[in-house]
Amino acid sequence: MARKALILVEGHRSNGPLYIQAATRLGLHPITLSRDPTQYDYLVSERHEAIRVDTESFDAMIEQCSQLRATYHISGITGFTGLDESLYVTIAKLCQYFGLPGPDPASIEQCCDKFIQRESLAESGVEMPAYRLAVNAIEIEEAAAEIGLPVIIKPAIGSGSSGVRMCSNVEEVKEHTTYLLGGTHRWRSSPRILVEEFAQGNSYTALTMGNEIIGVTGNVFGPPPHFVYREFTYPAMLSDYDQKRIGDISCKSLQALALGWGPANIEFRLTKRGPLVIEVNPRLAGGDPQLVHLAHGVDLVSEHIKLAIGDEWNLRRTRLHTAAMRFLVPDRDGTLEWTGGDGPAAAVPGVVEVKFYQQPNTPITLKGDYRDCIGHVIAASSSGSRTAAILQRAVDLVSWSITPFSNR
Repeated sequence: MARKALILVEGHRSNGPLYIQAATRLGLHPITLSRDPTQYDYLVSERHEAIRVDTESFDAMIEQCSQLRATYHISGITGFTGLDESLYVTIAKLCQYFGLPGPDPASIEQCCDKFIQRESLAESGVEMPAYRLAVNAIEIEEAAAEIGLPVIIKPAIGSGSSGVRMCSNVEEVKEHTTYLLGGTHRWRSSPRILVEEFAQGNSYTALTMGNEIIGVTGNVFGPPPHFVYREFTYPAMLSDYDQKRIGDISCKSLQALALGWGPANIEFRLTKRGPLVIEVNPRLAGGDPQLVHLAHGVDLVSEHIKLAIGDEWNLRRTRLHTAAMRFLVPDRDGTLEWTGGDGPAAAVPGVVEVKFYQQPNTPITLKGDYRDCIGHVIAASSSGSRTAAILQRAVDLVSWSITPFSNR
């Protein structure tokens, strides 16, 4: 009998190892397909099976999976996006092609295009910030003037906050427009840009699986104009009223986008007008699986894999704790000379993990997105206030040094 395999398309810094570990526990052989497997440290260091293939080519992916079927029984296919949301469309189409459980490709495709997503949500009456689509500098400036400053300007397709910026005045609008349209930002198709109202209010993310609401994460961003996550807390401290409002709008959003299969995360701002949907992502976000497992005992990665291979899945909670993750983000460009304090920080009771992503002597160039993070600290305990105190104590012990680049 052929060995059962789980195909993982590309990798992910935090979720990738979790999927490989969970697949192995479930008796599956994980195989990663990637354009460049060497970019994922965990694949190299642990010597997990990885195959180099052009993941942007659907035909190449079909050919590679067909070859693997000669040796393995492919039980399921899933994966990660990096900065290319379209990979989820490829994954959905592969599942459909090989007759495996998976999301509807059309639903994923409309979700990955943020303008089409907004249009679908608007048709269903989902509350969102005001928005306009633009394709050139004149349209961007006109949209910003019509909506009113400050505005958020971002690519219609993308992830990880890449190319996303808050613009508070006309000069900043022009500057970011030049960045997006002047050849610096990488476009995979013709430039299409969303100009959106800046929604004032705390940030939250609803986590879902299928049509079930798993819980809500509280988010903290770094300083504007960019949107780099600094901290996640799960579950978020919310009143029952706000919890219900976010839950109701989450279900309405899933229905509007026909996302009734697999994991999703829905980003909100809780404003004076109520919860406004910022965007819906048809995937597990980095960090969420660890926090949910620590807080509620639910292994989202394992349950997603079970869903992907057609097994029964279960989101039943086994404990009620609070978990939090603080990202370590430098404040300037330069060379990372050294890191320290991770040992003492990890020894603090309640700290679950202290991790640096970068090694000493690594050049650091801030990009204003998720790639700015150089590490994280995770803590968990029986209460939100205690978890916050533990996390802060550990973060205070961590340090690093960055030497500015030489101008010569």
